[in-house]
This record gives sequence, structure tokens and C-alpha cells, in this order.
Amino acid sequence: MEVAVPRPSRRLELPGLRMAGFRQRGPAHMDIAMVAHPSVTLLIDLSEEEEGEEGLFYDARGRRERGSVVIGLHPGDIRTGGRVGECLQIRLEPVVAAAVVGGSTDLSGMVLSLEDLWGQDAGRAEARLRAAASWDERFAIAVDILGRRLGTRRPVDPEVAHAWRRTLADRGRVRVDRLADEVGWSRKRLSARFRSQLGITPKRAARLVRFDHAAHLLAAGRPAADAAAESGYVDQSHLHREVAAFTGLTPTAVAAAPWLAIDDLAWPASQPIRRPVAA
Repeated sequence: MEVAVPRPSRRLELPGLRMAGFRQRGPAHMDIAMVAHPSVTLLIDLSEEEEGEEGLFYDARGRRERGSVVIGLHPGDIRTGGRVGECLQIRLEPVVAAAVVGGSTDLSGMVLSLEDLWGQDAGRAEARLRAAASWDERFAIAVDILGRRLGTRRPVDPEVAHAWRRTLADRGRVRVDRLADEVGWSRKRLSARFRSQLGITPKRAARLVRFDHAAHLLAAGRPAADAAAESGYVDQSHLHREVAAFTGLTPTAVAAAPWLAIDDLAWPASQPIRRPVAA
């Protein structure tokens, strides 16, 4: 089996949004354990039943469902896979997800079908994307759909957006007290507004962002001790504890596991069935 990963050009992206296609060649099933990621993830199933494709499944908390899915922040153990054919992955920063998908607090730790979230709009979006003639056209349609939703919903507070993006830029090392000072709020107010709008506390967000940075370093082949030091952990044991808390795995296992986070570092050369390609 070979999995190709088309990606959009920069002109087809929105701030706070990353996309990639996912095209499976061959009859085998995929089965991928997803790793916690500092974003809300949409997996839109574009499989064609008449071509013998069974479609995307997701298995979380002991239940198995099929079809397009929305995966919230730190959802716990979840596996995706199936004989998919094609699907579109969309990563949304929480400040964008709050406007695009709505109800981000409810999405924290949750796994929902796209239909449950968007109703009939989910089916219409899938139909448009499935009918597109190329991946570039699909990416453009996705930008249009998400851009329209962004334009109709109230954005998060500028102070909350600033706190999130500072946390992301500093790779989870910035302290909550400093963030509160920067936006002119008390720590208590920032924590309350951040959680109500993004579905996660600032402290938990920092842990998630720091873990994500370390996981990418591990996937790129860096030793655990180096990943710990560069990511700001006290020591290698601290990294082990955080990796176990987010994944239930060791750093060595995270480095070797295939996981659906499509970028240059998360698809290392040691995974030969996954060959990223241009769109």
C-alpha cells in the first residue's frame, strides 16, 4: 500500500488553517492511531462506494463509526482508518475553530461526526469536494466553505487570540501570568475567557503545544534527551511523563508510530508506505 499526501499552495490557505489530502493506493486497510495535536481536526471522507471503498472509520472510547469526523483538542485514544480511497484533513487552530465549527468548549476532548455538527451542510460540503476535478479545486472549495463560516460567526476575544498565538509561537514555554500582563487582564479572567472560548485552559494549552513540538522532534529522529531539552522539559523523565499522559506511549514508541499529522516532520522517511507528494 502507498499513501500519497497532496498539499495546497500557500495561496489556497487561510490563517490558522492547514490542509492536506490523503490518497490511498492499493487494497489494504489503513489503521492509524492519532496523536494529540494543538488543533481541531476535520477529516472529510471522500471515498466512492461504487469503487469498492468502504470509507473512513474512527474508533474512540470503544465505539466505531464511519464517515467524516471532527476531533477536538486532546481527545484521548482514537484510531482512524479503513479502505478510504481519499479524504481531506483540515487542521484548525482553536481560535479559528471556535468560529468555523462553533461550540469549541463542547469539542474539547470530544469526537463528533461532521453531520452532527453541521447538519445538512456537512453532506453538501462532502458532495462539492467529492465532485471536484483536482486536489487544488478541493482545497479552494474548502477555503470557500470555511471562509464563509468564519464570516458569519463572532470571533474570539482579541486577548484570547493573542494568548493562544503567543503560546503557539513560544512552543508552550510562556507563563500564564505573563500572558495576562500582556493583554491587561487578571490571570483568573484570562483563564476563564480562554477556557470558555477555546475549550482548554491556558496551562493545558501550553502543555499540549510543548508536547506537540517534542513529538515532532521525536518523529524527525531526535533522541529523547535532545527533544526534552529543546522543548523546555526539566529532564528526560519529565518528557516521558508528558508523552505518557498524552498518548499512553513512550517517546520511542511515539517516534516510530505512524500518526495522522501531515507535514514534513510527522511523516519521516522510516515510514516507507507514506510518500508525501505535491498536489
